[in-house]
Amino acid sequence: MAGPLSGFTVVEMAGIGPGPFCAMMLADMGADVIRIDRLTPGFLGGGGTLIDRGRRTIALDLKKPGATDIVLRLLDKADALLEGFRPGVMERLGLGPDECLARNPRLVYGRMTGWGQDGPLAQAAGHDLNYIALSGALHAMGHAGLPPTPPLHLVGDMGGGAMMLAFGVLCGLLEAGRTGKGQVVDAAICDGASLLASAYHGKLQDGSWVNQRQSNMLDGGAHFYGCYACADGKYVSIGAIEPQFYRLLLERCGIDDPDFEPQWERAQWPQLRAKLAGIIAGKTREQWCALLEGTDACFAPVLDFEEAPQHPHHQARGSFIETGGILHPAPAPRLSRTPGQAGTVPAPGAHTQELLAQLGLAQAEIQALRECGAIT
Repeated sequence: MAGPLSGFTVVEMAGIGPGPFCAMMLADMGADVIRIDRLTPGFLGGGGTLIDRGRRTIALDLKKPGATDIVLRLLDKADALLEGFRPGVMERLGLGPDECLARNPRLVYGRMTGWGQDGPLAQAAGHDLNYIALSGALHAMGHAGLPPTPPLHLVGDMGGGAMMLAFGVLCGLLEAGRTGKGQVVDAAICDGASLLASAYHGKLQDGSWVNQRQSNMLDGGAHFYGCYACADGKYVSIGAIEPQFYRLLLERCGIDDPDFEPQWERAQWPQLRAKLAGIIAGKTREQWCALLEGTDACFAPVLDFEEAPQHPHHQARGSFIETGGILHPAPAPRLSRTPGQAGTVPAPGAHTQELLAQLGLAQAEIQALRECGAIT
């Protein structure tokens, strides 16, 4: 069954982090994603990982004669381009927006960077941690009195970067379908992370946010919203915010201590967190699951990456799938009529000959590219 993006062609310049993840999302939903791999992938991208699934791939040395022309010919019939280089790199390769949109005016040109295409930091190197640091989000993560805790690269690279790029590219494709005109999508992780933190910026301005780690309801300050260690050294999560869910939590845990009754007295949260930690430490994670999982106490065990795919809820929904002997998360979100489908992980350059033939190159032209080192 064809996915919702079937019929769209996306050219992806190989990279790391958010760009490939965005391309994976589009490929999962049926887009024909063609990745331009390096001849020698190295650290800076080039396939072979789980998030490279579902692509066709051509390996080129873009510094060799004729390689840039191959990319332009692919872009002539593409709907979108994804690139994640520093500003100016694509222009120096002869693949900037001006050149590409002149050849294909409908092209949606998606650009993924940390700092954006302009501004005083645009040319500086950085990574997820740096981008979310500038957004204010990192300052709120971690324990009081300690430096902020570096989170996994989900808030910046994947949420503020890849998903914002995917959203921007799809917006561009919808608009191009109406007007016949493409445009440039400037997706900066620092912008996306700031947007994801909109609710907290709002809370700060209306006075409901304390600008100190582990002092608020959602940052580990509240005893009823956080993670606790169990008797077996494993962990559980509790998020009983609403009063009725909080009451159920106390009831299920056998807590009749009157100190727990004033749920929203912020000054009491540290003391109540310590008390609740002692209670949770009295049983194993499995015992707490038996008491709380599936109830309105807003509870879940904290699973590691090995445990998560085996959980009955994920098993029932098919949230993890196996392709090519690799277990990985299934495409999301789920569409009822045209669901996404995860493809296999291709080796870099696996489709070079197929794509060159698709472009109509004669064997003599292909041999010339091989002799100059543009392809292998």
